[in-house]
Amino acid sequence: MTMALSPSSPESPAGASRGKALAAAAIRLGALATFAAIMAYFALTARGFATPFNIVNVIEQSAILGILAFGMSVVIIGGGSEVQTGGIDLSLAANAGLCAAVFATATNAGLPAPMAIAATLGTGMLVGAVNGFAVVGLGILPLLATLASMNIVAGIELTLTENTVLSTSSPLLSVLSSGRFLGISALAWVLIAASVIVGLVIHRTPVGLRLYAVGGHPEAARAAGLNVGLHVWGTYVFAGLCAGLAAILIVSRLSASTPGTGELLLSILAAALLGTVFSRRFVPTVGGTVLSVIFIGFLANGFQLLHLSSYWVSGVQGALILLVVAVTSYARPQEH
Repeated sequence: MTMALSPSSPESPAGASRGKALAAAAIRLGALATFAAIMAYFALTARGFATPFNIVNVIEQSAILGILAFGMSVVIIGGGSEVQTGGIDLSLAANAGLCAAVFATATNAGLPAPMAIAATLGTGMLVGAVNGFAVVGLGILPLLATLASMNIVAGIELTLTENTVLSTSSPLLSVLSSGRFLGISALAWVLIAASVIVGLVIHRTPVGLRLYAVGGHPEAARAAGLNVGLHVWGTYVFAGLCAGLAAILIVSRLSASTPGTGELLLSILAAALLGTVFSRRFVPTVGGTVLSVIFIGFLANGFQLLHLSSYWVSGVQGALILLVVAVTSYARPQEH
């Protein structure tokens, strides 16, 4: 004789649904509690950590990472967050380095600021378009396609710069590096504006809803008439746009294009992936990405104020990536 399951039973659909909701809530609350605990520790042990000046300084320093993390997050949203086959752009940091070299070269060649900006953004979007074609048109796994692209782009940057620092200056760079409005630097305003714009597009427009549909349920999205390939391709172009914008900020902050921008990749991945734990469905959100970017910025700042080696920051970021991937890989099968 078959026994009916009680609605409150863990094996019933209602019980399983409540269990999933509780697990997701526990992960989100745990992430927020960890964030708060680390901030409290630094505030108590690192002198000057909690001062308004330091907080604003961290936000300013986080602008470049934030712009790049938005690009990575959108790629993950549109391509799916499956670790092995989902959306990812490993060339994003290298693309920013190439765009920075293009911007510095164009500025030193005497091109007007609008033309230099157009060349920079165009370079980033071209790399993104090639990545999108490799993934959508050629059917190459994003992980492999963008890994190959990363090395190609890094080689082009080294060829253009001859592995040297390209110093440059312009009125635009001066405004970005030292301009202030309402006591807040131009770099911080760029991050704030980008957060608002990307947040509105991703969470409040049909474009964002379609990207979540394409990334989460591509077959259903295709059956509903959405052009899945075009949407995925567009995410890589957007990531390239973010690389170009971040490149201009990099040059403004350093007054030069410098080799080594590719080292930002670990921080970009950590910010985009860590942001997934703030979502009920373990997918990137703009708010979660912003929190992750600020957290990584404060983490590096706290280590610096405690006179700890910056190498520890990379180690912690790597550990966070492993932890987030493990948690989300374990939790996602419960949602199907």
